[in-house]
Amino acid sequence: MLTPRCIAGLSDHGPAFIGAVLVALSPIAGHAAAAYQVFVTNEKSGDVTVIGSNLAVTATIPVGKRPRGIQASPDGKTVYVALSGTPVKAPPQLDANGNPIFKKGAKDDDDDDDANTDKSADGIGVIDVASKKLTRKLAAGSDPEEFALSKNGKQLYISNEDVKAASVIDIATSKVEHIILVGAEPEGVTTTLDGKQFYVTCEAGGDVFVIDTTSYKPVAQFKVNGRPRSVDFLPSGAIGFIPSESTGELNVIDAVHAKVLKTIKLPAGSRPMRVRVSADGNKLYVSNGRAGTISVIDTHTYEILRSIKVGARPWGIALSPDGKFLFAANGPSNDVSVVNVEEGKEIARIKAGSSPWGVVIVPET
Repeated sequence: MLTPRCIAGLSDHGPAFIGAVLVALSPIAGHAAAAYQVFVTNEKSGDVTVIGSNLAVTATIPVGKRPRGIQASPDGKTVYVALSGTPVKAPPQLDANGNPIFKKGAKDDDDDDDANTDKSADGIGVIDVASKKLTRKLAAGSDPEEFALSKNGKQLYISNEDVKAASVIDIATSKVEHIILVGAEPEGVTTTLDGKQFYVTCEAGGDVFVIDTTSYKPVAQFKVNGRPRSVDFLPSGAIGFIPSESTGELNVIDAVHAKVLKTIKLPAGSRPMRVRVSADGNKLYVSNGRAGTISVIDTHTYEILRSIKVGARPWGIALSPDGKFLFAANGPSNDVSVVNVEEGKEIARIKAGSSPWGVVIVPET
């Protein structure tokens, strides 16, 4: 146990040394038997940070421009990363209601973005987990941001942010098989648990599209409040959750009839990004962006059980396979928070690359 006197002595070695010691003594440090590793995309440094079970960074993998969305193959042997040559924009200023502020007469920077865009950089990077190397890049349409895999792991469903479309990619052939028109600024993509549909959330208008995975046509469409970012479902598949970033809300949806059942107001200052349902379906975790917190919600009563303080503007989150730990990518603070779920507190911070964005967990090899 570290006593106050011990901590005072450690301070002579500087904050980096203290951080290393605290990580070594954290509850997860003895948890190596779980044998998993965490892959984190770093949007601005163009790489992926790999974190081992002992919370040490084991690799940094260069992947290309602006890596954001990240997913793993069903067997955990491959990690896919969305890459984009469209320049990064600073997050907009928000008004009191959480809506973007557009200054009258301000110069539109879209022309500058077009001039600096590198479409050759767009694609889905393929990482071999065993070698921790980028092995190839798949065609993915324009400006891919997020994506999901088909249940058999043979196809990718991708949001193409700048062209109001979703693409379906055959992984083996690297061919775009289908292009589906959706709403403005599509972002979150999630496959339903039965694999028969995938959802696409569109930031600009709050549209949510439900697309059939046989016909590749929208079979339903509904709206939520501004800037929906992601989707996740209860194990039954009948109920889903979609955050509305602009209004600081969580939408509970009927996934059978594609409609909103209930809207939950999150704690003041929340700008919800990613939602993750626990394996047992009893809890939902929401990363609250600029609030710097993770909300924990009871999925039966919809009560907000607690808010856990993490790093600056958490975006991507993932739960360990045993459900004991949550990992949150904190963009502005360039680190990853490790949260002890049972205790409801952050137990460690791990330095990542520049602007960590997405998180996925795979078995250790």
